[in-house]
Amino acid sequence: MEKPIDPHSVPTQTFDWGIIKWLVKPEYTLGTGLTFGEVILLPGKGHARHNHPESEEILYVLSGEGEQMINDEEPFPIKAGDTIYVSLGVYHSTLNTGWEPLRLIALYNPAGAERVLETAPDYKEVPAGQLPTLQRSST
Repeated sequence: MEKPIDPHSVPTQTFDWGIIKWLVKPEYTLGTGLTFGEVILLPGKGHARHNHPESEEILYVLSGEGEQMINDEEPFPIKAGDTIYVSLGVYHSTLNTGWEPLRLIALYNPAGAERVLETAPDYKEVPAGQLPTLQRSST
């Protein structure tokens, strides 16, 4: 039987718009072909329009509220309990429209789409066991 994954045992990715904690990905979990983690978007922030040519994505809203755009159509409201499916290669974006952090579970199938985030100019990685901050200085 596999042990539960300790969130303190994996690094945290930080960005100007929020943080991501990938809990399951091939580099951490032997034999997996997908990526699974928690995304936190800060109030008024979001990630820009993008796509994943090689991966489908599922988003599940844990808390907060926001807007989801899929396939360059009009954004629609999202809230806790909503599930969003994004097909292979479809452009999408998510924006936190609320006052509190928007917390999402994200799943990529197959894994790999998360690697492009490491090339973002605002990307920083907080090592496993260290606590990230939700706000960073611009220096």
